[in-house]
This record gives sequence, C-alpha cells and structure tokens, in this order.
Amino acid sequence: MIGTSIKVEALYAGYNGLDVIKNIALEASGGEFLCIAGPNGSGKSTLLRAVARLIPCRGRVTVEGRDTGTMKRGELAKKIAILGQASQFYFPYTVYETVALGRYAYGKGFLPGLEKKDRGIIDAVLRRLELDSLAGLPITGLSGGQLQRVFLARTLVQNPAIILLDEPTNHLDLKYQVELLRYLGNWADDEGGIVIAVLHDLNLARCFSRRMILLDGGELKTGGNVKDVLESAALEAAYGMNIPVFMREALKRWESSS
Repeated sequence: MIGTSIKVEALYAGYNGLDVIKNIALEASGGEFLCIAGPNGSGKSTLLRAVARLIPCRGRVTVEGRDTGTMKRGELAKKIAILGQASQFYFPYTVYETVALGRYAYGKGFLPGLEKKDRGIIDAVLRRLELDSLAGLPITGLSGGQLQRVFLARTLVQNPAIILLDEPTNHLDLKYQVELLRYLGNWADDEGGIVIAVLHDLNLARCFSRRMILLDGGELKTGGNVKDVLESAALEAAYGMNIPVFMREALKRWESSS
C-alpha cells in the first residue's frame, strides 16, 4: 500500500435532491487514522457513503491520484471498504461464507468462484482474528463482539487501501470497542492503509485518531490535530457544551477515593 492517499474536494451529496453535506474537503495518506466528529444529523454517515460512491455525489474523490468516479464498482471495492455497525441486517450464512463475501470483487460469482489464493487469504485473516474455530457456525448465533470481528474479517479480506468506519462500535461492549479500534490502528500503521472513522464517542476518538474533522449542519467547521479540534470553540458550538471540561470532571470522579 505504498503511496496510499485519498483526497476529497468540493464534495456535495444528499437525498431526494437535497444536499446533506456541502463543499467538504479532506485529505489523508498512508498510516493515518482520521476521525469524523459531529452531532447527530451533521452528515457524517452521508460523507462516508459519498466517499465510497454508495450514493450519488458531486465533487471529486481521488484515491492514489485517480478519480473514483472513473472506476468500476469492482475496481473501487479493491481500494475502499466500509465497515458499519454489527447490528446491520444479515443473512444466516456461516462465518466462513460471510468473510468470503469480501473476496467478491476478485472473482466471478460467490463461493464456487474462490481460488486457492482467495481461500488462503480468508484462512489467514480468520486465524489472525481468532475466528477459525467458528468458521462453520452460522453468524446468527454469534455475540455482538464476535459478529463485528466477522465483519472486520470480511473487510480485511477485501484487501482495501482505505477502510471507512461508520460508527462501528455502536452496541458493542467497551472491551470490543477498544479491541476493534486498536486492531484497525495497528493495521494502518503496519500496512500503510488509511482509516477514516465516524465515532460518536469522543473519548475513543481522542485515544485512537491522530487527526479529526468536525462537521455541523453538513459543513466542515474545523479540522487538524485531534487535541486541537477537541479543544476548539467550533466543537463547543456544534455540541452545545464544553466537552473537555465535562470529560475532565468525569475523570476526577474516577480518580477520587470517595
């Protein structure tokens, strides 16, 4: 993934002819973990869907210098993957079948089209995420943490350069939230990939992301070093409260002996 990069310029997107995000610009390069913050309804998920070309958009998105609007769907799937919440609707496939869906862009058809190389990649990821013992089980019987690991495995076998996270930790216990984000941070570091994550929990954003952009009302209000954004007046205006003060007061209660 040497040279991995993404650039978004003047991006507009929405639904039913109405723009939800307006004139958004961002950049990221290999090894980065970028967080998208903002209150409910600010356009965070819409931005990710537009970047992944899941919804129509205006503007320009380039990956490694190439306009994604010129790429076929299968070609784009080899560059960008999106991981959402584990509570999403799913069919009663086995763990192996679900993970194998991530190789769809590389072959013809579903499981019958898997080649030896595909199966090798799938098996390696299942072992890495400690899912190999669950490979034959239906995903309908998995816990939330196990299920999200399955979806992460499906994302990784897609072998993308960029992983988009759409609130992936919602409905997960804290242990699984931390494990998931730590794994993806290590993936970005080790593989030179890019993680762009929508996170509601700003504590997690502070711990795992290096840079942050803030959306409010569909517009980009500020961006930069995560600490600077979390301390900014724009963040207080967007959320209607002084979040750093609240967080520090909460920490004092943790540290208090009473």
